Amino acid sequence: MKKILLSSVALLSLTAGAMAADLPSRRAPAPIIAAVPVFTWTGFYVGVNAGYGWSTGENRYLDPAFGYTGGGSDGGFIGGGQIGYNYQIGSFVIGVETDLQYAAVGNKGNYYGAYYYGGGSNDGYFGTVRARAGVAFDRALIYVTGGFAYGDLGNNNYYGLATTPYYYDRGSDANGGWTIGGGVEYAFTNNLTAKVEGLYVNLDTKNTGGLYYTGNGNTEFGVVRAGLNFKFGTY
Repeated sequence: MKKILLSSVALLSLTAGAMAADLPSRRAPAPIIAAVPVFTWTGFYVGVNAGYGWSTGENRYLDPAFGYTGGGSDGGFIGGGQIGYNYQIGSFVIGVETDLQYAAVGNKGNYYGAYYYGGGSNDGYFGTVRARAGVAFDRALIYVTGGFAYGDLGNNNYYGLATTPYYYDRGSDANGGWTIGGGVEYAFTNNLTAKVEGLYVNLDTKNTGGLYYTGNGNTEFGVVRAGLNFKFGTY
């Protein structure tokens, strides 16, 4: 009889343990931690920019009575917008960008002479279509850029009489050329980036001149600007 009671107690203990194991646990479930998305520069973007530009070209005229005159190089405000696309491969970023700018950097100087001088508007515009290539350090990007440039910077200046050897005329049509530069860009959020950029622009300006014209045929100017971009895409 004693053996039967002991066997019954042991059987009840095993059954209770098995039933307890089948009951749901009262412990709190482990927290689920979402993976932090990795930032990428890949995607389209649009933005605005503003800065300062200055003419690096110089035009001089040899007047028989007054000697060399001219040589004005102006500078002023620039501003506009840009649109582009980046593609990131590891730490390297390649892309293309185009922009269009208002520019008050015309080469309108204070010239004088034996005949007369007429100055063109100091206002104008220019645009670029450029490739970009750089190295990304997470949300920071250091890049170089270069490509095609075009524009009309209001350099339709003239001096002297076209019927004499003492004249110069700079056409007011849009001209093509090239540009090169570089910059630094930083992503404050996944969609908002800011940049500081410098460019050198050289436009092949169409000029005509008399025997005494000694000017630079091209329109050359430098640009320093800051920009803000909104980046599209998923992360």
